[in-house]
Amino acid sequence: MTMLEVKDLHASVAGTKILKGLDLTIQPGEIHCIMGPNGSGKSTLSRVLAGHEDYEVNDGLVTYRGMSLLDMEAHERAREGYFLAFQYPVEIPGVSGMQFLRASVNAIRKHHGLEELDAMDLMGVFREKAKLVDLDLNSLKRSVNEGFSGGEKKRNEMFQMAVLEPRMCVLDEIDSGLDIDALKIVANTVNTMRSPERSTLIITHYQRLLEYIVPDYVHVMFDGRIVKSGGKELAHKLEAEGYGWIEQNEQMVV
Repeated sequence: MTMLEVKDLHASVAGTKILKGLDLTIQPGEIHCIMGPNGSGKSTLSRVLAGHEDYEVNDGLVTYRGMSLLDMEAHERAREGYFLAFQYPVEIPGVSGMQFLRASVNAIRKHHGLEELDAMDLMGVFREKAKLVDLDLNSLKRSVNEGFSGGEKKRNEMFQMAVLEPRMCVLDEIDSGLDIDALKIVANTVNTMRSPERSTLIITHYQRLLEYIVPDYVHVMFDGRIVKSGGKELAHKLEAEGYGWIEQNEQMVV
């Protein structure tokens, strides 16, 4: 069964059309990377797929594991295993990381007809996953992301991803502002979680993250569509030559 299939997706925000007929197919076990210049629609795609209420889908279909993703509310997508790591993780004052994850884990388990985990079982899971991202469990006593540095927020999101074990992981510019150590933690988490049952979509400006994560496919977005696809070598070409040649090719087509 295909993990994610996007067909002729058109979407807008505040009346401005951003996605203009985007097609993308991701199979189970694959890692895809989308690159593109500012304003090409990369982050819009991630938010539309997550069900952000500010974005309007004008046309197209999105199928997730045989289900219509666009017919699901945001929380329903999450319960079915869709996970979005934000470029700028939000703060949730008054809700500790422990409370947040306990509610999230047990909501997913309940949705799938499983018994909820008690506090002791959850702590066992937290200890195991914390080792993966080198996380101090004391940070879970703090409000989610409140007062965290940029690197701490990204590490916290990787911890959340490891605990929730989603089927479809979307990382929206997760490498933005990271130092090399934090970048390696992000990459190690993705690589460790890679499995035939899980797919990952990485959205980024730069290929530096791809020095640590080898994608199966690299796609280039321009003006709301994917205009070119290839392997890791495409990311190196973009890093070396920029997006000018893509823009020129698209203008020639028009």
